Amino acid sequence: MNAPRRLAALACAAGVLLSLPLRSQEKPSEPSPVFADQIDVRVVNVEVVVTDRQGNRITGLKPEDFRLLVDRKPVALEYFTEVREGEAVAASPGAADRQPSVEAGGPVGTNYLIFVDDLFSIATQRDVVLKGLVRDLSQLGPRDRVAIVAWDGRRLTRLVDWSSSGNAVAGAIRQAMMRPTRGLRDRIEQARLRSDNALMASAIQGEFVDQPASDIEQAGPVTAGSSALGLTEIAYGSMVARDIAGTVSAVVSAMRASGAPEGRKVMLLLCGGWPFTLEGAIRGDLPRPITRELPETEPVLRTLTSTANLLGYTVYPVDVPGLTTVAGDITTQPGLLNQGGSRSGPGQFDGLPLPLPATGPSSAREQEVEGSLHFIAKETGGKPMLNGNRELALARASVDTRTYYWLGFTPAWRRDGKTHRLEVKVRRPFNARSRTNFADLSRTAEMGMTVESALLFGDLPAGEPLTVRLGTPASAREKGLKEIPLTLEIPVSAVTLLPADGKYAGRAELRLAAADERGNESQIPVIPVELSSPVAPAEGQTVRYETKIFLRGQANRVVAVLYDPLSGKLAAGSAEIAKP
Repeated sequence: MNAPRRLAALACAAGVLLSLPLRSQEKPSEPSPVFADQIDVRVVNVEVVVTDRQGNRITGLKPEDFRLLVDRKPVALEYFTEVREGEAVAASPGAADRQPSVEAGGPVGTNYLIFVDDLFSIATQRDVVLKGLVRDLSQLGPRDRVAIVAWDGRRLTRLVDWSSSGNAVAGAIRQAMMRPTRGLRDRIEQARLRSDNALMASAIQGEFVDQPASDIEQAGPVTAGSSALGLTEIAYGSMVARDIAGTVSAVVSAMRASGAPEGRKVMLLLCGGWPFTLEGAIRGDLPRPITRELPETEPVLRTLTSTANLLGYTVYPVDVPGLTTVAGDITTQPGLLNQGGSRSGPGQFDGLPLPLPATGPSSAREQEVEGSLHFIAKETGGKPMLNGNRELALARASVDTRTYYWLGFTPAWRRDGKTHRLEVKVRRPFNARSRTNFADLSRTAEMGMTVESALLFGDLPAGEPLTVRLGTPASAREKGLKEIPLTLEIPVSAVTLLPADGKYAGRAELRLAAADERGNESQIPVIPVELSSPVAPAEGQTVRYETKIFLRGQANRVVAVLYDPLSGKLAAGSAEIAKP
């Protein structure tokens, strides 16, 4: 139904491919010492919620009450701020040797990224959550910001960028309510499986009709497919696995491409129902198969939590289905009927049985879905919003993120992009909740996310204009590839040119990427660009850079971002690919 959004996976499925445009790139000369890698000073912030055994918030702690371990080794706390009810508390005398993470005495903003999963959700259930969000917008603080993105299984759509306007956010939420959902089809497939399993069990039971009762008792209870999954079960499980992988990929892209203003980052993840174990979700209350024939969900979810920890998001997964007693009826899903389905008889849709009532709050399916929510919340320091709390998701998350401790330290290593284990301990008998790891985001990764944002949402990063011109596409030697001439007009003011060896020289990094109409992205190569001039460049001067790119599939847009490592300046531009 959907496909991973990263081109590394799409390349094998005739997606969009942007090859390294190195054919016209001269071999760069040895860099001057002036352009040696810079070691920048950066701070890693860790938000920590401290509670007692009854769950009550603990305030008034000092830096010496905390112990921060990175990769199991203690690190010194250089920054410390207590945030209480949304405001930074003035440092106590015992914390005078620690710099505040934020200025004391003022409000601390929280950035809420809301992800709406329309692929797994049912519209009536989703809208219950969205109406609760509109109702609780008044609880946001003056420096809080909200951004909303939605995913339908094919494309990621930004409904509102970071905004503090209650009217703008409310309008985006109402727009989200108008979007069709696809979750009812999953419920129909579940009903089909239950029906198939029931028929199989009846057929097996029929084989024993003519046997003595004693023989049947010795054979034990009859269950469908207790030792292995059937073909129908494997087909359904594989579909769900693909849908989860695609949705998680969309969540990761949303976080990477959205950025955020300064302040704490929170994601409200409106989940339509992602089972933690596929076999458990398929079999429900029936015995699970002995063999594992479907992919595990945990590694996929871990890509989500790792990205959240890397970017500093605390995730509050929201249980959109809630306490399921009866699945939504088709009459409440006009959007699905508009997508080509039709009621074909009592209790049927397109010839398939409508979803039957769930077995109750303790059903295996519901437990599996809640298992995924608990996992995501625990790994990122958030809380799962289950059952009735789903209608209070924003209010609960706001309360939970308004009182915490902000710890900070400076890594002693160069930005490496690696994941580091994180553990916070409180010296007193209290409980500390925080994210479990973080990744030290490299400059390469930061710039890659800048390009992703431009590709996904069409917004170029702030900086100088970079003129991008594309020539007429032509067939390349390799079948399926298109060769497109590309010309960039680079403003010299975007690159630092310094005297070196009797001339003026500069070095920048060029990133090129492509996307198609569905939002599928190419990989983002990093191309070194060497610029030199015998005289000092004049104001307003530009430099022409020519190369060729090679595309596969139906790409319709190219984005180029030039990054100057010395000044941190960006130049960005984009161009539409002409249709043949």
